[in-house]
Amino acid sequence: MKYILVIGDGMADNPLEALGGKTPLEYANIPVIDSLAAKGRVGSVQTIPDGQPAGSDTAFLTIFGCDPRVYNKGRAPLEAAASGIAVAPGSAAYRCNMVALEDADVSFAEKRVLSHSGGEVEGDESLALVDALFADPRFKQLADEAGLTIYPSPGFRHITVQTGADLDGFRAFPPHDHLGEIIGPILPQGNAAADALRRLMELAHEILDKHPVNEARRAAGKLPANGIWFWAEGTAVALPQFADTFGKSGGVISAVPLCHGIAALTGLLPIKVEGATGKLHTNYEGKVEAAVKSLQENGDFVLVHIEAPDECTHNGDLEGKLQAIEWIDSRVTAYLLKCLEQAGLDEYRMLIMSDHKTLMATRGHDGEPVPYLLYDSRAAGNSGQVYNEASGASGAYLADGTQLLNLLFSDER
Repeated sequence: MKYILVIGDGMADNPLEALGGKTPLEYANIPVIDSLAAKGRVGSVQTIPDGQPAGSDTAFLTIFGCDPRVYNKGRAPLEAAASGIAVAPGSAAYRCNMVALEDADVSFAEKRVLSHSGGEVEGDESLALVDALFADPRFKQLADEAGLTIYPSPGFRHITVQTGADLDGFRAFPPHDHLGEIIGPILPQGNAAADALRRLMELAHEILDKHPVNEARRAAGKLPANGIWFWAEGTAVALPQFADTFGKSGGVISAVPLCHGIAALTGLLPIKVEGATGKLHTNYEGKVEAAVKSLQENGDFVLVHIEAPDECTHNGDLEGKLQAIEWIDSRVTAYLLKCLEQAGLDEYRMLIMSDHKTLMATRGHDGEPVPYLLYDSRAAGNSGQVYNEASGASGAYLADGTQLLNLLFSDER
C-alpha cells in the first residue's frame, strides 16, 4: 500500500464577487479531483490551532503530526534546516525576503511594500543584490556588529542567522500579509535586535534602490527588488521523527525550503526537482514523476507540494490562482493517476488538500478550516461529492489537524 499527500498551497479561499459568489475551488474546472471526491470522502480539518499564526509553517507542522503550540519555534529555523544551516542555541534565524518598496519621494518608513518577493526576483539578480549589500562597508559593519549572517539563495527567500540574539519582546511581520501598507508600523520592533534589523533594512534600501539590477528591472517594466525584509524569527528546534509518529518513511517534493526543512527534521527525504520554481509556471510533471519514483525507492509515503495557488493569491492574480488549481487537477492529479497505473502501483490511498486558506480579498492567509479529500483505490464508492470548501464543511470535521495523517494511514475503507 502506498500513501500520497497532495497539497495545493493556499488554494482554499472564500466566495468572491468576481466569480459570481463562488470560491476559486468551486469555479475552477477540476474534473479529475471531483471524480476522486465522488468515489471517496470529503471533510474539513483545522490545520491552524487557535492562537497560532495562519501560515504554512503552522499548517505543515500540524499536518506532520507536530503540534505547533509545542514545536513552532519560528519558520526560519525550519527553512534553515533545508539548506543544512545550523541554528545553535542562543542564536536566532530569520527569513530575509527581497521585497519591492514603492518608488515614492518619502522617507523609508513612509514607503509602502508592493511585493513580498521583490517582483519575483530570482537567480543571478537576487544573488547580485545580496553581494552588493555586503560589498558596502557600512552594511557589512552593521551586520558584523549585530552578529548577523545572510545565507543567499537563487530566489527571493534568503536565510539569516544572528548569534547572541534576544527574541524577548521581538515582533516581526510577514510582508505578504501587509502588501500595499506603509511599512513604518510593520517594521521589526520590540527590542534591541529589532532596532538593529530596522537599521539594516533602511540601509539596504538605500544601497539597492539605484543598483544597476533594479534600474534594469524598472526599464523592463518590473518591480525593483529594492529592499530586504526580516521576519519569521525563530530559535533551534527538534521535531519528532515521522517514522516514530506514523510508522512510515518516504519523501517530500517541493520547491519551498520550509517543506524540505520539515522533511529533513522529521527524517523524511527532501526531494528537489529540476525546474520546480514554486510559481505558477513550474515543473508539475517532473514533481509527479519524482513522486512515483520515491514511492518505488524511498518508502511508502510521498508528499507533493504545489506552491503556485498561494503565490498567485499573494500577488493578487486571480486568473493565475484558477490556472494553478486547474493544473493541480490536470497536470498533477490526472498525471499522477496515470503514472501510478503505469508503475503497477494500483493500491494506494491519496489525500488532497489545501494547507490553509489564502484569501484573494486580503492577499493574506486565514486560519479557518480547509477541505480535504481522501480516496482509496481499493474501495471506490459513489458518494457524489465534489471537492470544495462547502463540501468539506458538510462532511466530517477534524478539529485536531495533527490526527489528519492517521486518516491517510488508516486501513478504513
